[in-house]
Amino acid sequence: MQASDLRKLPRRDIRLSSMGLGCAQLGGLYQSISDAEAAAIVDAAWDLGIRYFDTAPYYGYTLSERRLGAALRTRPRDSYVLSTKVGRLMRPDAGVQPGESGWAAPLPFRPHYDYSYDGVMRSHEDSLQRLGTDRVDILYVHDIGRATHGELHAHYWEQLTHGGGLRALEQLRADGSVGAIGLGVNEWQAVAAAMDVCDLDCALLAGRYTLLEQEALEPLLARCVQRGVGIVIGGPFNSGILAGTRKFNYEDAPAQIVARVEALTAACAQTGAPLPAAALQFPMAHPAVVSCIPGAHSVAQLRQNAAWFAQPLPDALWQTLAQRGLIAPGVPTP
Repeated sequence: MQASDLRKLPRRDIRLSSMGLGCAQLGGLYQSISDAEAAAIVDAAWDLGIRYFDTAPYYGYTLSERRLGAALRTRPRDSYVLSTKVGRLMRPDAGVQPGESGWAAPLPFRPHYDYSYDGVMRSHEDSLQRLGTDRVDILYVHDIGRATHGELHAHYWEQLTHGGGLRALEQLRADGSVGAIGLGVNEWQAVAAAMDVCDLDCALLAGRYTLLEQEALEPLLARCVQRGVGIVIGGPFNSGILAGTRKFNYEDAPAQIVARVEALTAACAQTGAPLPAAALQFPMAHPAVVSCIPGAHSVAQLRQNAAWFAQPLPDALWQTLAQRGLIAPGVPTP
């Protein structure tokens, strides 16, 4: 499997490269990168055959969208797939500080949650301006869910459903302004709930279907296959712990997660497979999955991800993981 291989959204004429580029790092996630470095990452992705790019207003407080738009501006618009997100409006704020929300050098715009009809429409239009394009191919609702919003979840869910946020997405799709709609979340439960009230085309699920955890397998992914909802895998390294860091869900990993990763590492080492390669390839075996979008802080990291994505892995790896109970019973494997 190569990064450039194309997979189609089940119900839309949109083909995503099997490996896309998650562009949070273009916004300076955890460490700052320059405009030139950001442009070089996008250029390197293009040279690798990557044709799916995902961003969001929140990434770097609009910095990622601006950088991605600039880097793609000379490319034929029909030659790549672009997704961004709604749910936060970015308002000017001179008080924004370096390091806020994990962004090393955010721009002076502060996010304000808004999932209403007007909020979605405004967010979409603002993103077009920053990206310098007349359309995005996929528009996701960003970070809706109980774990994200806590006691305010019901308020924001009401905005999205009865307040017209989902209606706005459906209208944008119907008039051709966007090609597909979905959710971009860390909570599989939010996707399942949204499928009950909206005709979603896809969902970007970050960190919830990975080599480390497969809780979403039956409650969500099996249903997505039945409904023709394509899944994009975000966070395939679970915030980095499957690629050599100690981060899990954007925080320091708890002891039980570290122990499980050590067991995965031992199984991979026994069969001669790099753990990051297994992490990138594992979710691609599920029939609901259309793309996997790791990010990269550098051209070298991006090229390494693409090499891991394409590296042949032994069948014995998946057999060993199953025998040791390190992946869910009956889970699809490459």
